[in-house]
Amino acid sequence: MKFCANVSMLFKDAPFLDRFERAAAAGFPAVEFWWPAGEPLDEVEDAIARAGLQVALFNFDGGDMAAGDRGLLSDPDRAHRFRENVPVALELARRVGCERMNALVGLERSPAEREAQLALAAENVRWAADQAAPYGIDITIEAVNTFENGPYLVHTTRQAAAFIDAVGRPNVRIQWDAYHMHRMEGNLTATFAEFAPRIGHVQIADAPGRGEPGTGEINFPFVLDAIDALGYDGWIGLEYNPTTATTEESLAWMPERSA
Repeated sequence: MKFCANVSMLFKDAPFLDRFERAAAAGFPAVEFWWPAGEPLDEVEDAIARAGLQVALFNFDGGDMAAGDRGLLSDPDRAHRFRENVPVALELARRVGCERMNALVGLERSPAEREAQLALAAENVRWAADQAAPYGIDITIEAVNTFENGPYLVHTTRQAAAFIDAVGRPNVRIQWDAYHMHRMEGNLTATFAEFAPRIGHVQIADAPGRGEPGTGEINFPFVLDAIDALGYDGWIGLEYNPTTATTEESLAWMPERSA
């Protein structure tokens, strides 16, 4: 299996730009990350190149994540910011050789606005997918749990698949996060099996604490063996909060990392 480090959540004892070297030194061949939090994009590109890493995936700008934003593209007052970010993000993806980009759908503003927001989000993802297609880049849609993130518009695997159907573009796929889906729907291996042909990227963390595998209630040896047996050969992103003093100590659970 191919594991990549999410450097927005791992190695947080170091500045963001230094985490790429830390990931490479820990044996990871690839990384993923959220949209940079103010770091100059040319410096991000240089840090990736110096570390000799692949980039498995990164997010479009999701807004002020620390303040509670979880995507801009469904907010009629701020969706223009998503469209402004798309060409910038795609250029960074092209420069670092990234073929997957994650679009956070955003929070429900009110129940009365839900359907209109989903329609706006689908329109914006459709537009972004058309911009990404000439670069050979896929857009992923992630279902996110509502316990920690507020009224996220897409919070189950089935909802993510229905949203992608509404978008109607072949380069839009599911980003499947075992942590979020364990919290929202359980039944992880059966759900993965049902939607496996539509899943373009996987992320993992244990539940309920979002620590490394082995710190919670998910049987990750069973889940990962099932994912492997179903023929998934993409990257598995480690998007967890280490419970150990350093990220490196939290990697003891892992099988050998492979390129």
